[in-house]
Amino acid sequence: MRKVDALLAEYGESHQNETNKKVHWICVPVIFVCVMALIYAIPPVAGVNLLWPVAIAALAYYAMLSPPLALGFVIVLIAGYLIILLLETVVPLPIWATALILFVLAWVGQFWGHKVEGKKPSFFKDVQFLLIGPAWLLSFIYQRAGLNY
Repeated sequence: MRKVDALLAEYGESHQNETNKKVHWICVPVIFVCVMALIYAIPPVAGVNLLWPVAIAALAYYAMLSPPLALGFVIVLIAGYLIILLLETVVPLPIWATALILFVLAWVGQFWGHKVEGKKPSFFKDVQFLLIGPAWLLSFIYQRAGLNY
């Protein structure tokens, strides 16, 4: 069994309840974009926005797990970046404040979903599962499209 399959299966063990799954389809992408926005809001270092080195490191992790998933995450990162730019133009708060509010609300949703599920979030066992949540969702999109991840 490939490592990515094992990680996705283990993550899926605590995500069997339909309500919790629906919560994750909303909250995981919100959290992902909020983390991007919070990193984006950090002042640049030597003229480089820290979002890009962090995004490259995350992409390298996904590429080690599954090159097709990494390719999907390029699209996710581009979409997340465009959402950040949109939020900056339409929300009167600084991007970090908007992201922080949405981040907290999404985590409240996540913990509620796990309360309904009756199982702790996977990242309590291994912090690596914070990166597996988005991959778990993307794997369903790949499966539905008939693509291998």
